[in-house]
Amino acid sequence: MVYVPLVTLIWVIIPTYVILFAIFTTGIVGGICAPYGVYSSVATQKTMAFSLFFVTYFLPLLVMTFCYYRIVVALRSKVNSYVVIVL
Repeated sequence: MVYVPLVTLIWVIIPTYVILFAIFTTGIVGGICAPYGVYSSVATQKTMAFSLFFVTYFLPLLVMTFCYYRIVVALRSKVNSYVVIVL
């Protein structure tokens, strides 16, 4: 189908983003490893948190909603064509 690259892209984008997010925000603070704990400012921290939420939750939700909508449209057209043939 045409939508397979869209879903595949989501499967590639999200892990890549999370890995890069982890790499760039992990550091040593006081001799202890601080994963997801090194930011240049509070604004950067909030921006990164929002973008992580968007990429890992909202973007897949949009893709799934779009795909299910297309499935419903396809099924509805098939059901309507069968109803016309039977009548």
